[in-house]
Amino acid sequence: MIALLLKLNNAFALLARFCGALAGIALILMLCNVFYDVVMRYAFNEVSIAMQELEWHLFSAAFLLGIPYALLENSHVRVDILYDRWAPKTQAWINLLGTLLFILPFIVLVTIYSVNFAADAYQMGEGSGDPGGLPYRWLVKSLIPLSFILLGLVSLGLITRSLLTLMNVQVDQQKSNSHLV
Repeated sequence: MIALLLKLNNAFALLARFCGALAGIALILMLCNVFYDVVMRYAFNEVSIAMQELEWHLFSAAFLLGIPYALLENSHVRVDILYDRWAPKTQAWINLLGTLLFILPFIVLVTIYSVNFAADAYQMGEGSGDPGGLPYRWLVKSLIPLSFILLGLVSLGLITRSLLTLMNVQVDQQKSNSHLV
């Protein structure tokens, strides 16, 4: 049982790190895009609607793909005033119950509604309403259900970490190895 939980935990952590890497790449691309846009605007008096739209597409990708990584790294919003003072097993119970009662139901709701939202955009061939804008707006809309599915999988990793903690197995997320306490 412990070996299976450890393998699952490592797989979910790897998935979260992959999401974080993709978010980082999107941020670097957005930085290059903004730099290009500023230089073209102020040095050459050229404006590209498509490049401006690409900025928020890349920002959306960075944000949506960064959420699963933030959950892995405990960088999400939480009331740390109390949480940090509790014992690891109490924290594990809070994480376990919070994930089961709040995070996973929220993920299911957002995923259900966003799949239809993205599918409608795809079926309409939704693109930018601005002349010279990007033609495939449905791509960025499809990141919403994808990111919440990824968040759901990484949330299962939070459950496995919590269960391992409750079973007195210490998990080192940085090295992805574990040992008995």
